[in-house]
Formats: sequence, C-alpha cells, structure tokens
Amino acid sequence: MMRQVGLSRLGGPEVLELREVPIPTPKPDEILIEMAACGLNFIDTYQRTGLYPIPLPSGLGLEGAGIVTSIGEAVTRFEIGDRVAFSSGPLGAYADYAAVPEGRAVKVRDAIGLDVAAGILLKGLTAEFLIQRLRPLKAGDTVLFHAAAGGVGLIACSWLAHLGVRVIGTVGSEAKAELAREHGCSEIILYRSEPIAERVKALTNGKGCEIVYDSVGADTLVASLDSTARRGLTVSFGNASGPPAPVSPLDLSRRGSLFLTRPTLFDYVATTPELDQAAKDLFALVEKGVIRPVIGARYPLEQAADAHRALEGRQTVGATILLPRA
Repeated sequence: MMRQVGLSRLGGPEVLELREVPIPTPKPDEILIEMAACGLNFIDTYQRTGLYPIPLPSGLGLEGAGIVTSIGEAVTRFEIGDRVAFSSGPLGAYADYAAVPEGRAVKVRDAIGLDVAAGILLKGLTAEFLIQRLRPLKAGDTVLFHAAAGGVGLIACSWLAHLGVRVIGTVGSEAKAELAREHGCSEIILYRSEPIAERVKALTNGKGCEIVYDSVGADTLVASLDSTARRGLTVSFGNASGPPAPVSPLDLSRRGSLFLTRPTLFDYVATTPELDQAAKDLFALVEKGVIRPVIGARYPLEQAADAHRALEGRQTVGATILLPRA
C-alpha cells in the first residue's frame, strides 16, 4: 500500500484527502516511479474545483520526479534505477509512487536534483513553448509577462533575457519585484497599485509590447490586450484569478489587428520527440546557470491542502513542491 492525495468531490482545498491505496502495477508500456518530489501547479487547482473536469474519485497531480523501481515488459526507454521526471500525468502524482507511460517521462541528469526537476519540468516546458515555438522572438523585442515572480514567470523571464528580449514584469509586492529583477525583468509593474496598460505604454513610448504573456486571466486580460502593440500577440495561458471573459473578434481589430491565442502545453509536447527536445533545451539552460530554479516552498505530502491555499492566495514565489518523505 502507499499514500496518495486525492478527492471524491469538487471544491476548495478542504476536499483533498490523504488515503491508502495499492501501489500501482505498471502496464506493459509504463514505468513505476518511487516519488522523490511532486510538483504543484495551477492546473491542479483548476481540476480540483472542476474548472477543468476530471472523473471522480481521482488522484491529483500531473508532475513529479523520482527513481524507476519497476518497468513494464514493453518498456525500452528506461531501466530500473533511472532518475526520471514527468509533467503530463496521468493524474495521481501526489503520491508515494506513480505509474507513468514511458513516452511521457524524461531522464534527469545527475547535475539536476530530483526536487528541482519536480518543481520546474511542467513550468519550464511551458516557458519553452511560449518562447521558442509559439511565436519567434528576436533580441530587442519587448514583452510583458504577468506573474513574473511565479513558477513559470521566473523561468521564462530568465530565458527571455538570455535571448536579449526586454521583459516588463508584473508582480504583487516589492519583495517579488526584486526577485523578478534578479531573474531577467528590466522593468516592474506593481499591478495592485499601478495601471498596467498605462505603465506599459509609458515604458514603450506608446507602442506596447510585441507579446503579452498572461497566466492571471480574469483580472488582467483587458489590460493585456491594451498593452499589446499593433499586430502584436496576447497569449492567455492561465486562470489564476479565474477564467477570462470572452473577447469579440471586433475588439481585436479595434485595438490594432491583434492576435489572441489560448495555448496549452500538451499540444506542444504531444509526441515523445517533442517532449524530449523541449526537456533537453530546458535542462541545458539549467545546467548552464541561465535558469536558476527557485523552490519557494516545500510541503509534506499530507499538507497538500495548505500548499493549494498558498498557491491560490498568491503567497508563493517560484515553484512549490510536495515531499512524500518530508
């Protein structure tokens, strides 16, 4: 038997429950991973509340890292003892063990801690597709990145700055502002006290940004559109403050023939080769010191509800992880 955090009904963090379940037996194409750390992501909260529907009862968590302890008879990518990480499920990563299809896991080099891998893989893969594959960027471009001190934000801002892109970041406090500056932001907007679009226009001589990356959602989408340059791109990729309201195509034309997209990571790492290449690029920048992972908080597995409360209350910086053996 093993411990797993799951839920049998939708709702707030209080619906999460620690329970005893059988250790999974890997299917022919699966590997069994003894979890060293489990990643916490906003998508977990969306699934817990029902914004992103999941079947119930269910485990929770899509990301983690650990050691392969058993392999299915058809597995060819991994061996027992390998250090691995995964970020696209299946659901149930908040646990002592997880069975994962071999095509959805990646190897983790010894230079990167398993706790770091669990905390950055999903966020780092998100940053990778936003920067490298969604729309090409060049040195000298200016972007706006909301939640710049968050898990995706710190990785993405470091990556963008490495490419010579000017990054304007939004954060909620002076402490987060300093952290965002240390990880690549040229300018900071304190969104609680400063008008975002007005500040962006002032910082860009009225032009706006080539790309605006918005993971906040309901509270910021209008400001994001108003901060986007003529024929620029607004990327809505999260709902930290709730799902954004619908946008009329006419609004995009009136604001300067804007482009608006709602991408999801899973469409950019849909194949194993795509996943391997994206993870390779991410881990290479970590090993070079371009990306300096920040694990802002570590919670024992049994305190998953407290971790959710902190994440939704915007009390976290960088990545938050759960530790099965804290």
